Amino acid sequence: MGAMSTYDLPRRPRRLRQNPAMRALTAETRLHPADFILPTFVADGIEDKREIASMPGVYQHTTDSLKALCHEALEAGVKCVDVFGVPRDEDKDATGSVAWDEDGVLNRNLRALREEFGDDLLIMADTCLDEFTDHGHCGALSTDRFGNEIVDNDKTLPLYAKMAVAQAEAGAHIVSPSGMMDGQIAVIRDALDEAGYQDVSIMAYSAKYASKFFGPFRDAVGSSLTGDRRTYQQDPANIRESILETQLDIDDGADFVMVKPALPYLDVLREIADMSPVPVAAYQVSGEYAMMAAAGRNGWIDFEETMMESLVSIKRAGADQIFTYYAIEAAKEVR
Repeated sequence: MGAMSTYDLPRRPRRLRQNPAMRALTAETRLHPADFILPTFVADGIEDKREIASMPGVYQHTTDSLKALCHEALEAGVKCVDVFGVPRDEDKDATGSVAWDEDGVLNRNLRALREEFGDDLLIMADTCLDEFTDHGHCGALSTDRFGNEIVDNDKTLPLYAKMAVAQAEAGAHIVSPSGMMDGQIAVIRDALDEAGYQDVSIMAYSAKYASKFFGPFRDAVGSSLTGDRRTYQQDPANIRESILETQLDIDDGADFVMVKPALPYLDVLREIADMSPVPVAAYQVSGEYAMMAAAGRNGWIDFEETMMESLVSIKRAGADQIFTYYAIEAAKEVR
């Protein structure tokens, strides 16, 4: 028998890539419009929606423009929006008290969305104080025994409980504590149940890293932060503590768990997806979006194709839900 020719070599893998129909037939990972959660920003003190400079195509909204955006999302097949409130600077204080004010920017707009959409669109509320405090941290401040200013975990927990109950009263289907305080899920679950909101779910930011990819988000919410959040958000060098944090949140009553950011932490997402008995979300954060948008505007990459590739990679790594500012466009692409 003579030597095998190039033509005789096994060709099985490429037979399954030969045209779009074949690639669609054999795709191992599929995106669906209902996979996506759209983060949104609603601001006090603006007359029209206002584009966020560092996030092209993403806006701070008025109530009316937020409703219009949510109608567009629902029409595209997106089933859930996450709402962040942006108060006026003069409404911020040391504890973020406008966060549980029924007439505050977030709760007022949660109520408007629930009245507009009922149960057709799931309304998720960001349950964190950083947008509402005048210092920009995710909790109440105090001084430790050495005289250093710190974010006080135990003083913060009852504030989160008040915030979550106010959001439930306003109509949120899901609250999403993102401040990374120890014990926050148990305290919020107990407060919701005691107030009669046993049907309100908790999306736990279980593996949230102290990441530089959050930069544009701080523009989006008008953050007052100076310094960083490394004493309470997770160290990018670590993965075991993410597994521990996630397990603790599940034990304390989390209905979903989340990894944030997404692309730089796909290994973490895979580990969490393998161990979690509850749905696992990943958040494609502002910096991920902004980098791809900027590169697309400069002609360095194809923005739309790159976004879809990144979303497939997040789904492939194990995400059941994906937070993305590209949710509407992605949903239209895959429906």
